[in-house]
Amino acid sequence: ARLVSPVTTGAQSTQVLVEPPWTPPVLWDQVTLTCKGSGTNGDITWYKDKQSWGQKGADSFTVTESGSYRCYRSGSGRSPTVRVSNDPLVLQVPARALLEGDTVTLRCR
Repeated sequence: ARLVSPVTTGAQSTQVLVEPPWTPPVLWDQVTLTCKGSGTNGDITWYKDKQSWGQKGADSFTVTESGSYRCYRSGSGRSPTVRVSNDPLVLQVPARALLEGDTVTLRCR
C-alpha cells in the first residue's frame, strides 16, 4: 500500500468572501468582495477576467462591473474565481457549504 499525504487546504488557502452572502452574486446587489488568507495585507493582487486589475493591495472593494474575479495573496496563493453577473433574474442560495438535509432559504430576485 502507498501512503498519500492529504492536501492541506485549511487556513493556508486564499478565499474571496462575498457580501451580501448569496450565490450567484449579482451586480445590482452592491456586492463587496474581500480577499481572505494568510500573508501580508499589502501583498494582494486582484484579477478580473484573468487579467491583473486596478484594485492592487486592497483587501476589499465594491464591484461596479460584472465579470470573473479572483485574488492572489502572497503567502496563501490564488483564490477560486467568483463570477458576478448582471442577470436581471436570479435564484440565489446562501453562499456557504450546504449539506443534504439542511433547511435552505432560496431567493428569487
